[in-house]
Amino acid sequence: MKHSWKMTGLAVLALSLASGSALAQSADGATVAFLMPDQASTRYEEHDYPGFKAEMEKLCASCKVLYQNADADAARQQQQFNSMISQGAKVIVIDPVDSTAAASLVKQAQAQGVKVVAYDRPIPDAKADFYVSFDNEAIGKSIADSLVKHLKDKGVKADEGTGVLQINGSPTDAAAGLIKKGIHAGLDNSGYPILAEYDTPEWAPPKAQQWASGQITRFDKKILGVVAANDGTAGGAIAAFKAGGFNPVPPVTGNDATLAALQLIIAGDQYNTINKPSEIVAAAAANVAVQLIKGETPKAETTLFNTPSQLFVPVVVTQENLKAEIIDKKIATAEQLCVDRYAEGCKKLGITQ
Repeated sequence: MKHSWKMTGLAVLALSLASGSALAQSADGATVAFLMPDQASTRYEEHDYPGFKAEMEKLCASCKVLYQNADADAARQQQQFNSMISQGAKVIVIDPVDSTAAASLVKQAQAQGVKVVAYDRPIPDAKADFYVSFDNEAIGKSIADSLVKHLKDKGVKADEGTGVLQINGSPTDAAAGLIKKGIHAGLDNSGYPILAEYDTPEWAPPKAQQWASGQITRFDKKILGVVAANDGTAGGAIAAFKAGGFNPVPPVTGNDATLAALQLIIAGDQYNTINKPSEIVAAAAANVAVQLIKGETPKAETTLFNTPSQLFVPVVVTQENLKAEIIDKKIATAEQLCVDRYAEGCKKLGITQ
């Protein structure tokens, strides 16, 4: 009986080990989808997707990466999402056009055993399997704090009737809501009143420009600065000021460190932006995707909207640190930035000789 018990115990142990090894799945040959929201910002085509694809090739060379951009159309993104499921995607990484509408997509995928990673923009009404992003609330507060400090350092006082404009992102984007919350945290007790505020549909620069033009007509020289939630809306505001004959343009914030915005900073037309190399977040999303395929639990640093999350800290870029943060870190090159009318500004900032 003793011998029989030992053999049974060994058999149970062997079965247990076999079961454990079965749980450790292979990612080889798996299909992963990467769905981005719009083309108003150049970052998705130039940084996010290339960064994700490069990291996936390192982690799982045999994995198939499917990519589509919804071009700010929530219905199109839903069609793309369904297509990815039908093509056998094991994990879908999605930056939602409409954060509320995306909740049903998360539930639909999970019901079919497909994992969902929320990317850049959270999905508050459904628990995704993971969320990877820069800290959007911190972005909003950082750009607002930077502008407030700049105005105070310049001795700009908020006299009666003066203040700043606030240009937020899309009202359907939960990340824009977090940035907006952060901007308010920086402005509300700053001593610089918010003259007017706007939620920019689809983050569209022309709509930001049109709204800013209206506020310039309304407030004119009473506008001391603009906190714009990203570089596209900042560019729209700057175009409105230039069309209105402002020289110089009041300080305008941004976010994304696009080439166009960096050039505007060099020229002195935009005050700041946020350097958040999208490749970092894209690589993190690829790591999470591969872990989920393997049946592993990705490590979360925090929880946001009931979803395990990894948030990266942004860096504010102004003329003072543009060379150190952008050129020296090879985010962009002098050859890309210092062309045509920006050449003289590059010399002044020590970017070129």
